[in-house]
Amino acid sequence: MMPGGLTKAKPATPEIQEIVDEVKPQLEEKTNETYEEFEAVEYKTQVVAGVNYFIKVRVGQDTYIHIKVFKPLPQQQQSLKLTGYQTDKSKNDELTGF
Repeated sequence: MMPGGLTKAKPATPEIQEIVDEVKPQLEEKTNETYEEFEAVEYKTQVVAGVNYFIKVRVGQDTYIHIKVFKPLPQQQQSLKLTGYQTDKSKNDELTGF
């Protein structure tokens, strides 16, 4: 994988679901919404000084949000951080860098 480039979309794994579960409160605070459903569907990664995760999350029937989560390098000893999000997405909307 080339540093800075986005990977191809991959189906979400249990690890990706753990990431979205951890940042869910950050998103709810930013959007002033409460999400009953919050299921990771697919993701792309980007290697920077850590890893950016671009994750498509189903938040309701035919309702999706794209989130960007930064995972610092292990030696930085920092937690995951929601660094961006896009609302009003559909199942067919492609994950892109933002």
